[in-house]
Amino acid sequence: MSIIVEFFVAPDDTAAALALRNGPGEACESLSLGNFDPVGAVVEWQSLLTDRSFEDLVDAGEPRVVVAQDDGGCFVFALSPDLFTALAQAEQPTLRDAAASWVQLRAEEGEIIDTDIAGAIVGDLAALAGSARRQGQGVYCWVA
Repeated sequence: MSIIVEFFVAPDDTAAALALRNGPGEACESLSLGNFDPVGAVVEWQSLLTDRSFEDLVDAGEPRVVVAQDDGGCFVFALSPDLFTALAQAEQPTLRDAAASWVQLRAEEGEIIDTDIAGAIVGDLAALAGSARRQGQGVYCWVA
């Protein structure tokens, strides 16, 4: 099964929820990716960038689902304020280290992710978070 993952900028949960059926569309600044578990990834990234344990973040309900289809199809979730801030403020060496650690975590679970691709994903998401922060908006993720 193919998974479509699109991180996007929106002013609030209400606006982000409009992306549920068809994605955020061209009106939103976004980052399109695919074929990885974005829910697990954002929790791992937050753990790596904020020094909180994966288990604590899951117990805290991260990531927060904004809206989901009743049939278990598409859903939209929000990046936590802590992850949003960590990404928006991170320097390149910190992002590279987080991406390398993420690759290692995934390898321990039998999932192979190319280091350059992981670096690009984390770096591009950090750039999106920085842009959203400058606009006074948040970052959300649409999964289909």
